[in-house]
Amino acid sequence: MDIVFLLFAVLCFALALNVICPIYRHPKYAVFSFLFGWPAGELALHVVAVQAILVFLVVFLGEISGGMDALSLMLIATGWILLSYHYFSGFRAHARFSSLFGEDSNLSLNWQRLIRPFYHLKDHGLLVDKNIVYREVDGMRLKLDIRRKNNQLKDAPVLIQIHGGAWTKGYGSKNEQGLPLMQNLAQQGWVCVSVDYRLSPKATFPDHIIDCKHALAWVKDNIAEYGGDAGFIVLTGGSAGGHLSSLLALSAQEDAFHEALSGRDLSVQGCVPFYGIYDLLDEKGLQKSVGIEIVMRKSIIKETKTENPDLYRLMSPMTHISKEAPPFMVVHGDKDTLTSIDEARYFANTLRQHSCNTVSFAAIDGAQHAFEMFPSLRCDIVVAGVSAQVNQWHADYLKKH
Repeated sequence: MDIVFLLFAVLCFALALNVICPIYRHPKYAVFSFLFGWPAGELALHVVAVQAILVFLVVFLGEISGGMDALSLMLIATGWILLSYHYFSGFRAHARFSSLFGEDSNLSLNWQRLIRPFYHLKDHGLLVDKNIVYREVDGMRLKLDIRRKNNQLKDAPVLIQIHGGAWTKGYGSKNEQGLPLMQNLAQQGWVCVSVDYRLSPKATFPDHIIDCKHALAWVKDNIAEYGGDAGFIVLTGGSAGGHLSSLLALSAQEDAFHEALSGRDLSVQGCVPFYGIYDLLDEKGLQKSVGIEIVMRKSIIKETKTENPDLYRLMSPMTHISKEAPPFMVVHGDKDTLTSIDEARYFANTLRQHSCNTVSFAAIDGAQHAFEMFPSLRCDIVVAGVSAQVNQWHADYLKKH
């Protein structure tokens, strides 16, 4: 039992250590670091509880004795301390958002929701219209979902959520991403739309952004039927969705993406990208992971940076920064192993220098990639802060109109 318990202890400690000190630069190890660190970090107390039950059973059965088992218990306990520290470091996000918006940011916590995070991924108390076709292309019927509090809404603010997943089939969809933010805003009277788009390897840039343009056009034409105000639309999305939402928000005048939409008003009133990619050429050398370049070359653009730098540049939100940019809030975790917080900060700073509208950057302590996929302490604080910001944008909009 000594060796088995020691191996268990080493695994527990390694899991906690990976949460605190994730791997960034190795293309494969960084992915594994994310896959283990993301759920363990955001569900840290749940992980500790499961491990504690297993340890209690071992102790109860009288299998603990000797110096090696004592060492194992110390390793496990150290892991619990690290995981607990990481989980409660999520409270630092409260200070982050308070400094941005003031103390009235409505950052209240629902502990029942935090204890049962997967139960609350369901759309309790909301109307959800699923799989509405907004475009047919390449033999595909592209669809969107609409969430709202009730069918009595009129001129409600609109949120469009663009899912991530490396722009690639099988890695993400509209069905499971962005739910905490959409549910939060829908309960406050927003109309929230989550959209599909063509995915690689079948799709090649700029197919993805063209579909997002068509989704935005559909929303502008039809959202009034669902109680939304086509004049006030905010975009959001994480990872690849952070990239696409930023690109969509900044490229309203870019004809190369419009296809049949030339002449349409595709402007929006705000954008909140989460852990996105903003410079596909990585001209400043700020990306820590080489995985993005590999995915681009093999599956998304299907050419190297050297072979087609113009397309890499065209598909980069950095390229489209201008004084006409809508208000932005850029959100990124400082433990993100897949996308670069330094690049996100550079993007926000550059945008702030050129835009006539407000730009804020929220660096989230301890947050791994995809940290707001399901309710957690960190997720709920960030969602409340983002909700406060977009509601403020809407209030400013109403004052002008």
